[in-house]
Amino acid sequence: MTLACRIHGARDLRLEADDEAPLAPTDVELRLGAAGICGSDLHYYLHGRVGAFVIREPLIPGHEASGVVLRVGAAVTRVQPGMKVAINPSHPCGQCDYCRVGRDNLCRNMRFLGSASVYPHVQGMFRERFVMGERQLTPVHEDISLGELACAEPLSIGLHGVNRAGPLLGKTVLVAGAGTIGCMTVIAARLAGAARVIVTDIADRPLRMATEVGADESIRSDQVAPADLVELADVAIEAAGNLGALQTCLSATRRGGRIVQVGTLPADDIAFPANNIMARELDYVGAFRAGLEFDWAVSFLRTRRVDVRPLMSAQLPLERAVEAFELAADRKRSTKVQLVCDS
Repeated sequence: MTLACRIHGARDLRLEADDEAPLAPTDVELRLGAAGICGSDLHYYLHGRVGAFVIREPLIPGHEASGVVLRVGAAVTRVQPGMKVAINPSHPCGQCDYCRVGRDNLCRNMRFLGSASVYPHVQGMFRERFVMGERQLTPVHEDISLGELACAEPLSIGLHGVNRAGPLLGKTVLVAGAGTIGCMTVIAARLAGAARVIVTDIADRPLRMATEVGADESIRSDQVAPADLVELADVAIEAAGNLGALQTCLSATRRGGRIVQVGTLPADDIAFPANNIMARELDYVGAFRAGLEFDWAVSFLRTRRVDVRPLMSAQLPLERAVEAFELAADRKRSTKVQLVCDS
């Protein structure tokens, strides 16, 4: 029996025994290396839901993780015991119409780790040991920490949002929200050739972190006049999951520009700004999870083209999961908090 972290409802997180999973021929058993607590994990912990995804049975959260290989199935060829791996939390079917046209992040039969989007829920990786299919693993031989590898998934979200924004070479990009995803979006915009990256938030520490990873300018959106946030950028990316951040994007995007919504907004009482979008000919697009960008993220990390270490605030053992969640929820003290397993 091993230890697992389960959320039973809002602020009801329990450390419980976890049964050993069977190992199919193409499966790999892993020991948890590091696993980041992300915004959706926090929503499950604090509210028992993320947008329309409501916890209906105990859920093991966690979809940003790295691991160390313990055992392999008889048909596994790409990894061996002792290897460290990055773990892609997406498990698309590969057969539906979306998968066949290369948009597997929109798969009709997606199994996304640590998510209540389907029932029974897809259990995640906040546990000491777990089994993954070989195709979800990328072996990494370079001298890079398990904590950094666990950042591949949030980096892939930033990369996907920027990919949905279209060509950014020479453009001004505004990122609304300077949490982990906002900071990863800053990094991605820089990789895409943005000439200027502006970040807005309502707290000082996140803005400092965004500046550290490459933002040219940071703005406390709650401390400036609305007129100061008008038509600043060619592209705006909503990375906070907040209606105020969306309003900032609507104001800050120049006529004919594009807004990309990456954050998950509240499920109810959203007034869609159709006339604003129409009259100013704005493109409004969504960015959901990631596809091939996960592989890009692992490559950027392992070659040190991207350095995510400034965003890694703390690592706590799985046994201190409640403490870790509370720390992750405090934006004045943390950016990325990870759970780790040393056994």
